[in-house]
Amino acid sequence: MAANVPDAGAPTEVSLISGGRSNLTYVIETEGRRLVLRRPPLGHVLPTAHDMGREWRVIAALADTPVPVPDPVAFCADEDVIGAPFYLMGHVEGSAIRSADELAPFGPEEARRLAVRLAEILAAIHAVDYQAVGLADFGRPDGYLARQLRRWNQQWERSTTRELPAYDRLVKRLTERLPAHSAATLVHGDYRLDNTLVGVTPDGTPEIRAVVDWEMSTLGDPMADLGVSLTYWRDPAQPGSVAVAGDATLTPGFLDSREFAAAYAEAAGTDLGDLDFYLAFGNFKLAVIIEGIHARYQQGKTVGEGFENIGASVPTLVERAHRVLEGH
Repeated sequence: MAANVPDAGAPTEVSLISGGRSNLTYVIETEGRRLVLRRPPLGHVLPTAHDMGREWRVIAALADTPVPVPDPVAFCADEDVIGAPFYLMGHVEGSAIRSADELAPFGPEEARRLAVRLAEILAAIHAVDYQAVGLADFGRPDGYLARQLRRWNQQWERSTTRELPAYDRLVKRLTERLPAHSAATLVHGDYRLDNTLVGVTPDGTPEIRAVVDWEMSTLGDPMADLGVSLTYWRDPAQPGSVAVAGDATLTPGFLDSREFAAAYAEAAGTDLGDLDFYLAFGNFKLAVIIEGIHARYQQGKTVGEGFENIGASVPTLVERAHRVLEGH
């Protein structure tokens, strides 16, 4: 670092940031500035997942756009340095908010404004001219949904720890209902409140200072991105919950899932189309992701706490997807 990051100097302290369930994130204190390091997880890593080069590339491309991202600092592809590829970005003062208790002190009006801003930033991501920022070859938008369905099903087959007939039925139903055509934009792939960093202005107002965790970003269908975001939502009347979804969306004043979708549609200047399909697809995708995390936990390869019950969320997500497709 002293040789490759001139304004930082040598590291003086390294600490793991808690909360990550996939790529590992560390705070690096240096002689010159505070940085953040991202690297792939230990152990069971699925093919095409956890590509540090892709994550680095999209953050660097978005640095001068309306999408707030951390300052890109350096990328290292040499696995001999720390045992895996990694990148460095500037530290952003802010918190990844997951609970209603963390939002409650701001009050209902500020919680609502934060939710609207969350929708506006998702629309801003989808509005990026990906060709102009150098991401023209970042993905293949044509046939995106069919490839996503095939790819995540393959990930399931590599990770699954159990028989789940409801999952097989879900794949069949999604395949039969795939939209024939879809829009093409930059997509985050895992957009939610706790994949942003929320800071507080001098007058006490919460603001989103950066969008993080771009490991699943690509070029694809923006409605699929919205569907994944809504998968994490918890509404007062929604049955069941998943381990990776906090209860921040239950904060008084915060938009419910339908209100958030409407706020996104207004900011993006689009209609919501077959939102139920995309919400079911989001539940499917998250079920596969969590099954992979559960598999790593069972192998003793997961760093952090709170993973012992995460596998129970998978059947919940699969059943939720079936309910959505049935109009419930």
